[in-house]
Parts: sequence; C-alpha cells; structure tokens
Amino acid sequence: MKFGVVVFPGSNCDADCLHAIKTVTGQPVEYIWHKSGSVDGFDCIVLPGGFSYGDYLRCGAIARFSPVMTPIIKFAQKGGLVIGICNGFQILTEAGLLPGALHRNNNLKFICKDSFLRVENNQTPFTCQAGARAVIKVPIAHGEGNYYADQETLNALEENGQVVFRYCDANGEITPAANPNGSVNNIAGICNKQGNVLGMMPHPERCAEAVLGNTDGQVIFKSLLEYWQRRCG
Repeated sequence: MKFGVVVFPGSNCDADCLHAIKTVTGQPVEYIWHKSGSVDGFDCIVLPGGFSYGDYLRCGAIARFSPVMTPIIKFAQKGGLVIGICNGFQILTEAGLLPGALHRNNNLKFICKDSFLRVENNQTPFTCQAGARAVIKVPIAHGEGNYYADQETLNALEENGQVVFRYCDANGEITPAANPNGSVNNIAGICNKQGNVLGMMPHPERCAEAVLGNTDGQVIFKSLLEYWQRRCG
C-alpha cells in the first residue's frame, strides 16, 4: 500500500504525517507537491494540517484550486482513499468532496489541547480496527474547527452513518462541555457517503508513538492498512 502526503505552501504537518505513516504501517509513503498533475501509483492520499496559502480568504479556499486537487478529486470519485486532517479537512469541504464547512471556533481563539473522540462508525476504512463507540484521545490545534452544515445535510450525515468521530468526555459522553469549538452535534470528523473520504479536525499523527505519550492515533493508520489488505485479498 502506497501513501502520498500532499505538500501545499504553508503545510506544517506534512513531515509528521509522513513519519507517522511510515512508523505505524511500515508502508511506502512519499510527498506529493501541490503543483503535481497526477496521483497515479498511490493508494491513499493524505491532506495534512497547517495553513495552506496562509489561510488567506478562508481556510482551504485557495488550496482547493491547487493543480494537484484535480487528480485528487478524480481519484476520490473513483473510490480512492483520501484523508484530510485539520487544514486538510477544510480543503476537502472547499473542494466539495465533503459536505459542510469549518467556521471560526466559537470562542474566536486558537485551541491547542488533547480532545476525546468517540468513534461513531467503526465500519469505515479509517476506523475498522476501532471498537464500537471506542473513545480515543487525539490532540487538536485549530482556529477554525467549528463544523457547520444545514439541517438537511446534518440529517443525511446522521442517517447515513457519515459522522465518524464526535467530541466527547473521557467516559464517551457527548456533552456541550466536551465540545471544544462549537461544532454542531459535537462533530469532529465525517466521511462521504461512499466512505472512502474522511475529514477530521484532530491530529492522529501527533499521537501515534509511545514516545509521545499516546498511541491512540495509530488506529486510523492501522485501520487503513487492514482495510487495504482485505480489499486486495
């Protein structure tokens, strides 16, 4: 299984993602420059966190028009695996690969801390190694992580099982106090209807090694590898 980590001007989690993928999965992984016109040969594309194009206009709005996004959109539409983390999630919504939008945090401040997530759907390629309603601790670091969608879209997300992660407390309870940024329905991560595209605000690559004091993020990368191995028979 070959991973590709896209590098936009302003990406700052690209090296973290590449290191985590290589360490956790042992699979080949390469950077993909934002001006690339092809993603041929890759099995999973990662859009990392950071501040692509300085977050000018709004987060992800300019990155969405990078040359590499054209083949990534086609790749996703054909069933290719794509995961957007933090700024990557914002780019995926701007590109129309995921519904909704990310607004400024409700306290209008940048938030950097550990958050607890409840796995709402463990039947996706990104969560198939997680237990049902498992609670994992994953750090967040964002100023615009407040997920919003209109009611019709929210209803569809809930009915289709597209809400993959929800902010919760240490016991897995979904409460307003556990919501760090004001995201509607405590949503921390969603997938598309087909299940092959995931966007999440928390950073699994920052909690994927024992030396960091937390390995909960490994479940994302190990799930992808398990899914791929099953898919390939």
